[in-house]
Amino acid sequence: MKENYTTWQNVRKEILTPEQIALNDVRLEIAVQLIKARKKNGITQKELERLSGLTQSAIARMEHGNRNTGIDTITKALFPLGMKLAVVPIE
Repeated sequence: MKENYTTWQNVRKEILTPEQIALNDVRLEIAVQLIKARKKNGITQKELERLSGLTQSAIARMEHGNRNTGIDTITKALFPLGMKLAVVPIE
């Protein structure tokens, strides 16, 4: 018997609204870019804690990408890494 396997992309379209998908994509992109920038600069989460004024646990939660994080907090994490948050058109 052949089983039907569904991709994650298909499943998430079935269970999430377009807005929820967009929010998840933004969270993931912030997490990915934060990790990339931190590693590119050779900065640990603990060092970013000192530079940003955020706790290491807050930085870890952002990098995990599964929590709502305020714009102020995101900005505090990105600024010491030479980055900023930007609003762009939906593709």
